[in-house]
Amino acid sequence: MISALSWIPIGASKVEPTIAEPPSKEEIQDIITTAAASTADSENEEEAGDERMDDAGGAVDEVVRALNVADALRKADKLDDIALGLKELDMERYDDEDEGVEVFSSGIGDLYYPSNDLDPYIKDKNDDDDSEELEDMIINPTDSVIVCARTEDDLSLLEVHILEDAGTSEMNMYVHHDIIIPAFPLSTAWLDCLQGREKGNFLAVGSMEPSIEIWDLDVIDAVQPCMVLGGISEKKKGKKKSIKYKDDSHTDSVLGLAWNKKIRNVLASASADKRVKIWDVATGKCESTMEHHSDKVQAVAWNHHEPKILLSGSFDHTVILRDGRMPSHPGYKWSVTADVESLAWDPHTNHDFVVSLEDGTVKCFDVRTAMSESTSDLSSTFTLHAHDKAVTSVSYNVSAPNLLATGSMDKTVKLWDLSNNQPSVVASKNSNAGAVFSISFSEDNPFVLAIGGSEGKLQVSEKCHRNSNVFLIDFSVKFTIVTHTL
Repeated sequence: MISALSWIPIGASKVEPTIAEPPSKEEIQDIITTAAASTADSENEEEAGDERMDDAGGAVDEVVRALNVADALRKADKLDDIALGLKELDMERYDDEDEGVEVFSSGIGDLYYPSNDLDPYIKDKNDDDDSEELEDMIINPTDSVIVCARTEDDLSLLEVHILEDAGTSEMNMYVHHDIIIPAFPLSTAWLDCLQGREKGNFLAVGSMEPSIEIWDLDVIDAVQPCMVLGGISEKKKGKKKSIKYKDDSHTDSVLGLAWNKKIRNVLASASADKRVKIWDVATGKCESTMEHHSDKVQAVAWNHHEPKILLSGSFDHTVILRDGRMPSHPGYKWSVTADVESLAWDPHTNHDFVVSLEDGTVKCFDVRTAMSESTSDLSSTFTLHAHDKAVTSVSYNVSAPNLLATGSMDKTVKLWDLSNNQPSVVASKNSNAGAVFSISFSEDNPFVLAIGGSEGKLQVSEKCHRNSNVFLIDFSVKFTIVTHTL
């Protein structure tokens, strides 16, 4: 399934990503230890006890194997060089006389070739294959990139897709590389800032674990993140099991993430521990923790025009706005009719946002109607009965004002014209991706919508191109009609 996806801005990726070096013994040991410490508890602690003991024994064997692999990798280059040298000498037949050698040749015989191109011992027959592989590894400045957080069976990974010639009849998509991650992913957020890096290409991942991992997307075969925010520092077993968390860490799953594009070192996170945290990715520390919700916090979103204004939505049936310029203010609260699934600010205004709910509705609110009393019930601008099941994700189009996409557990994706606060459906399509978990318009190619779901398939324009990870729709024709009417 595809639980989350993020578009990468065009030109943000390295043209030639680097290959990660094999981990050292110490790094392998740290990875195994960290993974063991962050193993999720099973629902029934007593029944799972024996299983965890077996897993621990298997982990010890994995450590031994991993350390041996690390040693072998360091020696691999030298061994390969020696093996190639011995093969060329062919010592076993060194003294054998060549048979059938023509002393006088026509010029195209066994001893002489007019050019190296005609000599099969010099010509590299794999040149074409190698050049094609090298070309596939290059990310052109015009390529669009999208990252999917995917889980299949017990394996979770980030898949980096390249989308060539987006928005044209020649549009083509393929997986460039993937990154194996240790826990089931729930949310992602792209960012270009990190400690010690002037500018980069990173993805923050929230998962079933209390930590937030940040991965460098320009590194292939990476085995560990370049930064981890929070997480478990120690886990003790016994009659009274105890878990020790890192300072200022979440203590439950990270359900939502939002990067602040204007204040680039700031990342917001929402968690099942009922808290919202603000992180400084330049230092790797939590700057503030907010506890204004009484249930799981599902989503967070920064205002596009006022970078210190943050929305958060919760299973307590509320959406709360907090202004970083007024830290002592309790914020403004909007009550809704069901669990909050997702939030999105309208990029074309600084005051409107939509919230999608578990009951299939989408509500729009205008923050200008907010009153100073944080407990006041604030009416919505409109209520849209969008789907028959939960609306798991919404996305505004950055180029076409009043154009909103919604994705639902009912397996459909819809486009809406929100003109004059009177929503009308523009298009409705079965996603072919199963239950929809995440949708997002591309900012670089605004008429391409990416969709991730329980059974992802890739579709480009009106021609189907299938892939097990993501589903793309080019709605450009319908968008053209909409933009004329807005």
